[in-house]
Amino acid sequence: MASVLIALGGNVGDVRATFKKAIAHICGMAQAALIARSSDYTTPPWGDEDQAPFINACIEIETDLDPHALLFVLQKVEQKFGRTREKARRWGPRTLDLDMIAYDDVSLQKPDLTLPHPRLFERAFVLVPLAEIAAERVIAGIRVRDGLASVSTQGIERLPDTG
Repeated sequence: MASVLIALGGNVGDVRATFKKAIAHICGMAQAALIARSSDYTTPPWGDEDQAPFINACIEIETDLDPHALLFVLQKVEQKFGRTREKARRWGPRTLDLDMIAYDDVSLQKPDLTLPHPRLFERAFVLVPLAEIAAERVIAGIRVRDGLASVSTQGIERLPDTG
């Protein structure tokens, strides 16, 4: 079994309800166990700032799927919730964005998949929820909590639990 960290994001529709359904689909399609789920956080848009705030979260799953098979599952789940990567504006509004952050300690550089995620330590919107569930995990030689300490978390707020 591989331990995989996945970031979830979105800013179109009922994002929190989408997360709940998407996580169930990921676990079902990847025959994965959900190990941890962060709180949801409201975060300012990144890259393309002329859009609504995002909601972000992170999960940890265990799966037997290899990284490319899991990527296929994540892209299928995104499509199920209305995301089409080919037509999407880079860093633009989206119903659901799923990014594989780390897959065990695998280091991979392929045209369609780079592991660990190459911009992880630039993105507070991923590091804040990730630190909630995996603060001590070392990714690319950096402890998650140490990576978080090196970025600004301005504008990121934890949302109350939905129950």
